[in-house]
Amino acid sequence: MQLADAIRTIPDHPKPGIMFRDITTLLGDARAFRRAVDELVQPWAGSKIDKVAGIEARGFIVGGAVAHQLSAGFVPIRKKGKLPHDTVSVAYSLEYGLDEIEIHRDAIAPGEKVILVDDLIATGGTALGAVELIRRLGGEVVAACFIIDLPDLGGAARLGDAGVPVRTLVSFSGH
Repeated sequence: MQLADAIRTIPDHPKPGIMFRDITTLLGDARAFRRAVDELVQPWAGSKIDKVAGIEARGFIVGGAVAHQLSAGFVPIRKKGKLPHDTVSVAYSLEYGLDEIEIHRDAIAPGEKVILVDDLIATGGTALGAVELIRRLGGEVVAACFIIDLPDLGGAARLGDAGVPVRTLVSFSGH
């Protein structure tokens, strides 16, 4: 089984010309989900990873499973206004405009080793914002892991340029 076969593609969503890569089918397939998590974790099995940070919302699902496998804590990175305690936020670029994400100020201690997780890397705006938040708190971003890479949009390359090793499992051309 190829992991790509477990990912549904929805043409023209959310707008014409976009091929939406839907991981809910992969999540619903126990073998594919297990394989994806195992493959994301593999390079760090046996390493000391303190935290896994997952980006809202699908990054929570995948990141929680990765954190469990690594015996690490899980840290949610959320859209502004969703976290209940003292936060640090960063604005990041979207295709049209800006948005903000935030993290609890006490979620990561200085020197902790952190893996960032989300379902997909496209332009990298959200992931780069998340890296900035983790680094502001003194965390060391060991890697960023994604099930899907859209290499034509350049996000994985941007993360690499920012000094973050990137692990992806499946690549799809286009947007």
